[in-house]
Amino acid sequence: MASGRRGGARPPARTPVERLRAICLALPETTEKIAWGEPTWRVRGKLFAQLDDHHHGADHLAVWLPSGLGEQEAMIFTDPARFFRPPYVGQRGWVGVRIDRRPSWTQVAPPSLLESLATAPAPGRQRRKSNAKTRRGTR
Repeated sequence: MASGRRGGARPPARTPVERLRAICLALPETTEKIAWGEPTWRVRGKLFAQLDDHHHGADHLAVWLPSGLGEQEAMIFTDPARFFRPPYVGQRGWVGVRIDRRPSWTQVAPPSLLESLATAPAPGRQRRKSNAKTRRGTR
């Protein structure tokens, strides 16, 4: 039976580390190397991402990424539950990003879209009705 989704059935869920690995290794000339007991990803030998799997007993699963000092500070200020200044490399502008939570859509959606959603009627009921019509039409 078809799932009703474009492109067929949904692929099996992957762990956050598997998703991170797939993203990093999809980048050109990227290699993975274990360093300091954690996977790291490098381009031509230069480190650009490091897994933080509860490093030194931290309460999170995260990735450390380089950023400019202004960007690091802005991200941490905007969403301190998701972004943090990692030990060792934080003073050089790197930012820690928790990957054990779902991404916050509202953090990346354009302000005009957020405003339109605030004034629009709740989409849940409309979506269910339109899906029901679609399902009836496809059987």
